[in-house]
Amino acid sequence: MSAPGHPDRPGHLGRRLVQLYAGLALYGGSAALLLRAGLGMEPWGVLHQGLAELTGLTIGVVSIVVGAAVLLLWIPLRQRPGLGTVSNVFAVGLAMDGTLALVPDAHSLAVRIPLLVAGIVLNGAATGLYISARFGPGPRDGLMTGLHRRTGRSIRLIRTAIEVTVVVTGFLLGGTVGVGTLLYAVSIGPLAQLFLRVFAVPAASTRSTVVAEATPEGVILRP
Repeated sequence: MSAPGHPDRPGHLGRRLVQLYAGLALYGGSAALLLRAGLGMEPWGVLHQGLAELTGLTIGVVSIVVGAAVLLLWIPLRQRPGLGTVSNVFAVGLAMDGTLALVPDAHSLAVRIPLLVAGIVLNGAATGLYISARFGPGPRDGLMTGLHRRTGRSIRLIRTAIEVTVVVTGFLLGGTVGVGTLLYAVSIGPLAQLFLRVFAVPAASTRSTVVAEATPEGVILRP
């Protein structure tokens, strides 16, 4: 997804690919830490956890299935997936299951609270890494922007409606909603904004830097 007329140099492309897959792996790992903390998942994590409880599948596999299903919704919305979109479907779920296999259950608050904080901060860093790589939005973000374009409603309204729906559905299925869910909701925006600037990739063939800015109306790439 380079700018027209500015093909990626090998080193530039390599950095973007490293950021993409490091970010997706870290996103899955951070979601696993939130699950181990047991103090409340992020909105889509609540749904994944509830479906995992219902089906007996691992939460990582559920994440992959839900991501693929959401990607199918792109077809009537005329959204075009990128490498990052397809990679997101698989990499996040695999990283989540892998991390859960390594990190044991936490029982005391002295362990669960640091896990929660680490999970939220790392999730913000992961968001900055993979969005700044500019290989396309994840399936869930693409659903949001696609609905925005098709309906004319604001991204703020669309995102709120989607996340309230998935949280309520996930909670009814047995997903965990708690202080972690609220803390995630109020902190992920500022954290993502910070890390988007930290991991901004210099534009190919120029000395400028493309910065992905998180705004109430979505993520905007700015030179």
